[in-house]
Amino acid sequence: MILKKATVLVVDDDSDVLTAVRLLLKPEAGEVIIERNPENINQLLQRNQVDILLLDMNFNSAINTGNEGLYWLRKIKALKPGLLVIMITAYGEIDLAVRCLKEGADDFVVKPWHNEKLIETIKELLDKKGAAKLTKQPVTIATTTAILGASDMMQDVFYKVSKIAPTDANILILGENGTGKDLMAKAIHEQSLRAHKPFVKVDVGALTDTLFESELFGHKKGAFTDAREDRQGRLEAAEGGTLFLDEIGNITLQQQAKLLTVLQNRQVTRLGTNKSVDIDIRLICATNVPLQDLANESRFRKDLIYRINTVEITMPPLRKRNNDVVLLAKHFADVYAKKYLKPAIDFEPSALQKLKAYHYPGNIRELQYSIERAVIMADASLLRADDIIFSALETAVKVDLENEENLLLSKVERSAILRVIEKHNGNITRAAKELGLTRTALYRRLNKYEI
Repeated sequence: MILKKATVLVVDDDSDVLTAVRLLLKPEAGEVIIERNPENINQLLQRNQVDILLLDMNFNSAINTGNEGLYWLRKIKALKPGLLVIMITAYGEIDLAVRCLKEGADDFVVKPWHNEKLIETIKELLDKKGAAKLTKQPVTIATTTAILGASDMMQDVFYKVSKIAPTDANILILGENGTGKDLMAKAIHEQSLRAHKPFVKVDVGALTDTLFESELFGHKKGAFTDAREDRQGRLEAAEGGTLFLDEIGNITLQQQAKLLTVLQNRQVTRLGTNKSVDIDIRLICATNVPLQDLANESRFRKDLIYRINTVEITMPPLRKRNNDVVLLAKHFADVYAKKYLKPAIDFEPSALQKLKAYHYPGNIRELQYSIERAVIMADASLLRADDIIFSALETAVKVDLENEENLLLSKVERSAILRVIEKHNGNITRAAKELGLTRTALYRRLNKYEI
């Protein structure tokens, strides 16, 4: 990464140091944030996309042991493991420098520093981080939700998430079935400022009108036949946290109107009562319905789309992120080897080739189930191509898609050949030359397409 585009956070309880660093880096960096109180580091990292952090070793202590800086370094690395950190101290003892590096610091500078040397150190670390990204190392986001991806498309998704997760913006996650929309919703919650509050998921597409209101809004005892007790709705259950509405594209217009009212007023009224309750939630929705289909007002209310879609994230299908197939396959192999008490599982080259060549109409979910099946049935710790079996249902879908694509390509090729032959008034030699074919190859195509 270039320093001109980077955000630098400097944390030091000495105002003179902060001023000096800010003046030094302001012409060089994209943004410089300074902070005296280390207690605010967490909040600053949540609200800003910080690329590198300069951290003092000593805060408010008569005895400068460096323990304060090490304490905050551990906190930072737990929150943002990949963040570049340079430790600053007035004492250059080698053992303290070694302790910092062992705890995860990327470099160490001694006050007073040489300005050129400090800038060069920052630039070198940012360049190394940029080079690591270019090698497409596997990336995992969130702490309990492993979402892996080294492909460019997933890198773009991760960057977008890092920007919007700390905000309270409503998010719409788009993507085909099996692309990981629910995992992404959980990951966003875990990276938000609401991470310590509830994450509540509702599959709204499967709810009838009565269940829709009861599940989301709650009900009072006696509100309908089976309402035997007061019940809190999912909106209230998510208070202070995140409400995830899955399959939002499948709810009826009537359900959409009721949901819109609640979101506009930020109040929910349980069935069987007139009393409204204020709610404070962050809303994430997901659907496999393309956005252009949702724009059809006979299917989905435009005002609701605007309400739920402050920011949208599209989860790419697995067939468009082929570089991630092996990464995900090995991850699932490790997971299921441990689950079923098997030895560590690896793949023969032929198995990896088979995995990479497949189309994955069922996306990550299909890959996951295929690897689970292979691990269960495997007699050895090395999976072969024959051990990888894809769903017959999904394979049939793939064949249909390929047949349709081949038919379309045939039509295009036939049309192109006719056009070129007409252009050259039937001269096969000239037509073949323009098409980049030999005369023999062109004659074969003429027979194939009955021209």
